[in-house]
Amino acid sequence: MKSYFYLTVLCLCTFFSSQAQFNAPDWARNATIYEVNMRQFTPEGTFIAFQKHLPRLKEMGVDILWIMPINPIGNLNRKGSLGSYYAVKDYKAINPEYGTELDFKNLVKSAHALGMKVIVDWVANHTSPDNVWVDQGHKDWYTLDSTGNLQPTIGTDWWDVADLNYDNQDMRLAMIDAMKYWINTADIDGYRCDVAGWVPADFWKQARIELMKIKPVFMLAEAEGADIHDNFDMTYGWEFHHIMNDIAKGKKNAIDIQTYLNNEKKYPANAYRMHFTSNHDENSWNGTEMERMGDARFALAVLAATIQGMPLVYNGQETSLDRRLLFFEKDSISWLKMDLVDFYTDLLQLHHHNEALWNGLNGGEVVWVSDVKEGSYCAFTREKNGDKVLCILNLSNADQEIVLNGASVPGKYHNIFTDKSTRFKNGCKVTLAPWGYQVFEK
Repeated sequence: MKSYFYLTVLCLCTFFSSQAQFNAPDWARNATIYEVNMRQFTPEGTFIAFQKHLPRLKEMGVDILWIMPINPIGNLNRKGSLGSYYAVKDYKAINPEYGTELDFKNLVKSAHALGMKVIVDWVANHTSPDNVWVDQGHKDWYTLDSTGNLQPTIGTDWWDVADLNYDNQDMRLAMIDAMKYWINTADIDGYRCDVAGWVPADFWKQARIELMKIKPVFMLAEAEGADIHDNFDMTYGWEFHHIMNDIAKGKKNAIDIQTYLNNEKKYPANAYRMHFTSNHDENSWNGTEMERMGDARFALAVLAATIQGMPLVYNGQETSLDRRLLFFEKDSISWLKMDLVDFYTDLLQLHHHNEALWNGLNGGEVVWVSDVKEGSYCAFTREKNGDKVLCILNLSNADQEIVLNGASVPGKYHNIFTDKSTRFKNGCKVTLAPWGYQVFEK
């Protein structure tokens, strides 16, 4: 009896250790996400101007709007003329360049009316050096240097921000109070948390518990690692992004994708992973998709949207954004060339309605139906509750004849990109042009 008891306890502990401490809201199970750079989205750079784009984003298949920081930007040590979005001067105020608090509330309300959710970028690791907390005499809420002055996070050149001291419990409570503020007053649905891994994990747990008392929230960490999921629903697929960049350069291939997916098993079973070919950091600092991925960018966007995880679209990708947006200055996106709207609509809508592609445990596992040892191409299926997708990708700049394991993909499939149906049989061969792709659903 005692041995049975201990075995039961061991099994339960193993089960719960494979789960995150918190579960994502039910509405996130098949969600897609879209990043909004409010400053650059429109010539006006305001909530009101952006609000006009909501219907088209909804039609494109966007479920979650991730809005970069909405707070005022500090003046002290400001970089450029407009400063960094991540140098927050007041956590409980709106950047006047974007509009008013009422404008923001109306934006959230309009998004909700269309069935979309809104999460806000939250900067908990640091503030601007002239944050209102400093003016209020809370210098002890910061990490001070040997002379007793504010300092940037050690090891960075972020001289426009001051590092926060998480040993101070009063600061923690003030931070949580500010996070609760936007949920209570604007009814936002969660946060994307900047450099989340640099903030103590026990703070995020403390904050998540308090936020969940108000409503179920969705929490995205700008971090990567299994332990982060103790307190967050989704983390960045940085490693996968870098693999894709290297595939475009011919440095990596399908074998590296398979290795990556095998290593992903270390994550909690219900963890969501975010996959992308661009975001604000990549675009501004590391280059456009055209610079980093060249002709491979379309196949890699398909891969990012169909592999296990939630697909992210960065604003402007649907208009072939081909320049690095300035980070500290005004640099509006041009929306004249909406040439990739249909492309992203196909990908996001497929993710939304096909259960095989849903997030975390809600979706199906990747099953390889091509010889990954070839490296230069890959084909895989995902299946869940009768929904199935088949993805075939040429990961090279040469024509490829791809041999499928027909026994794993029998039956008739609908090609969502060419609006044709194909019947696969044993030993089926598919020829794809350089960086070609085909995605089917059954």
